[in-house]
Amino acid sequence: MRSFETPSTPHPRPQMVRQQWASLDGWWEFAFDDANAGLSERWFDGRELPQRILVPFPYQSTTSGIGSREIHEVMWYTRSVEIPEGWGSGALLLHFGAVDYRADVWVNGRVAGRNRGGHVPFNFDIAPYLRPGSNRITVRVEDRQDPYQPRGKQSASGTPVRIYYYCTSGIWQNVWLEPVPALRIDHLRITEARPDGALALNVHLHAPSADWQAELEVLSGLDSEQVCARASIASSSACIELRVQVPDPRPWSPNDPHLYKLRVRLLRRGEFVDSVESYVGLRSIELKDGWFHLNGQRIFLLMALDQGYWPDTLLAAPNDDALREDVLWAKRFGFNGVRKHQKIEHERWLYWCDRLGLMVWEEMPNARSWSEESEERLEIEWLRAVMRDANHPSIVAWVPVVESFGFPELVRHPHQHDFLERMVARTRLVDATRPVIDNDGWQHTDMTDVCTIHDYSHPVEALLERYASTRLSGLPPDTGWHKGKALFLQGAQYRGQPIVFSEVGGYLLAPEQTERRRDRLYDHYGNVRNEDELAQRYRTLMEGLASLPFLAGLCYTQLTDVEHEQNGLLTADRVPRLPPEQVADLHRTLWPNA
Repeated sequence: MRSFETPSTPHPRPQMVRQQWASLDGWWEFAFDDANAGLSERWFDGRELPQRILVPFPYQSTTSGIGSREIHEVMWYTRSVEIPEGWGSGALLLHFGAVDYRADVWVNGRVAGRNRGGHVPFNFDIAPYLRPGSNRITVRVEDRQDPYQPRGKQSASGTPVRIYYYCTSGIWQNVWLEPVPALRIDHLRITEARPDGALALNVHLHAPSADWQAELEVLSGLDSEQVCARASIASSSACIELRVQVPDPRPWSPNDPHLYKLRVRLLRRGEFVDSVESYVGLRSIELKDGWFHLNGQRIFLLMALDQGYWPDTLLAAPNDDALREDVLWAKRFGFNGVRKHQKIEHERWLYWCDRLGLMVWEEMPNARSWSEESEERLEIEWLRAVMRDANHPSIVAWVPVVESFGFPELVRHPHQHDFLERMVARTRLVDATRPVIDNDGWQHTDMTDVCTIHDYSHPVEALLERYASTRLSGLPPDTGWHKGKALFLQGAQYRGQPIVFSEVGGYLLAPEQTERRRDRLYDHYGNVRNEDELAQRYRTLMEGLASLPFLAGLCYTQLTDVEHEQNGLLTADRVPRLPPEQVADLHRTLWPNA
């Protein structure tokens, strides 16, 4: 139990900030429920749980205080809180950044809400369930070893093997309380933020259509109080559009990641109702003539694969500084972007990408098996992720599916093929401003905006030989690198999209023979014996890729080691294997327009 003050930690939702909020991170009571007895025994009705866990870290992590790597599919959390006077007079939102995978929430023994989806935020208004004094919040979580649920790189066995790692179950992002008016601003959606200063913002209300007034102030920087543009409009709609022209606009780019602070106020008949703060970057991303154009200028996408994984906390970030440092490491190596792989990362990481200048391909964690229900689960959670993150200027591409994960019969199953195309179409309905890659790596449909290729051919000469004809024709080869999978599905064809090697390199430190026999991972990637050989291989690879005139971008595998995958430019503890400044100099020499 604790009293609440404005936390000193950063707001978990940086694009929707209210000044008054309270963190519920910290020690919670905890229990495994392997017998699934908690519901029938009413554990939600005030029972004290026997263990303690540090939220928001998964029980599999050592930082959580539990540190069990065994599989437990049902777990319970509970804690008592005292709500400050006045916080329950309107609505009181209980926020969860992410809980993997299904969560049921009780307040004082009454059901407050449920959520399914392990990588996206949700909240409930708990004001109706509060009582004076102490209040009991209880969460039951199910995280089944279910191949049909979106699980990304979490191992079905619970043990790291090949490209799969320890599971991240339960609460793994921040939990917080936020007092809000009953009628309030519910969501901000930036619909236009052009380099020429044209800015349009939709304010979605948690309120009926009535007589409202919305006001927007645009401040010249995140740390500035200078107002450079204002807009105000009266509306009878529950969705209000505000438009403004920013004078002397300063476009956002990796080299100049300028952000404007936004303040939005809601009034009713002249009376203040609600306000929030956000921010925006003015920029455009376009595909023209087989190339990416940022703010009207051609740019080479020079990315690293980033899995957002830490030894002691797994998929949960240790803290905000760790998120910031990973962005800085990518920039120190001279990358202008990252492909966040099989993970919807914490919004604070996207904030640092926005603020420090790093372009992002956002990618949905996929299931491992196909069913009609698995399609539905994937689609709903993915569109929620796009809605959450569409305002971030750092995101320059959406990736709903990777390497046909969860869609093993694309060639023979028309329904699976149609689903890929439908995912692209529905992503565009939510956000039409960014390119969408239907199935990153291979087996593309006609809908993909980018032709992405995963190719770990080694030595480099073998990789270059595969694409020798591409230099002349501009067409990628028919057959992909992995298991003979075609780059385009039957009936689809390359239509001049930008070509990106979105996985390449992946040089592993040579393992012991016993490890090599145990894990076939080492059959697919090139091996190096030490850092000197890694430096030589890396230079040779990059020089070879720079010689391919058709290549619009690349993504090197990978930024950090993850478990037994010892192929990072950084170790898992973020120690560089190669001097970052030398790698950055190489990048600048080979791709001056990156």
